[in-house]
Amino acid sequence: MSTYTADHTIVAEPEAVLDALTDPRSIARWSPVDFQVDGLDSERLRRGATARISGRLAGCPVDFDVEVREVTPERLVLSAIGPVGLDVIYRLRPRGAGTQVEAAVSVERGRGLVGLALARATEAMLAAGVLHAAVGRIADELEAPLAA
Repeated sequence: MSTYTADHTIVAEPEAVLDALTDPRSIARWSPVDFQVDGLDSERLRRGATARISGRLAGCPVDFDVEVREVTPERLVLSAIGPVGLDVIYRLRPRGAGTQVEAAVSVERGRGLVGLALARATEAMLAAGVLHAAVGRIADELEAPLAA
């Protein structure tokens, strides 16, 4: 299993950052991968929620079963099981006039030839900085009203 991290301070309250991390409409704006959510029984990600996520990864159609393991003012933890396993943690800490966001994505080796290829593609995307870019897009979205 490989883990990729990003660390960024966002000029926004932790509650606003957590809102951006748990609102599927917001996630669709900052996520590095286009996706569709099916079966989410609430408007936000919450502890115990499950959903089916469909999208494309490395040009291949993929489906993931997502389970939200924890949502607190300090952390969001979820797992996605599909052709590749992903464990995702966002840690939030107040910092000055903003929130320090520490994001970590762990990639488990995929099963079979397609799963292995998709795991490598996922790792290549993360190594190329998509996690940093995603956290940066969250910052852009939350800080834009301040710039106006």
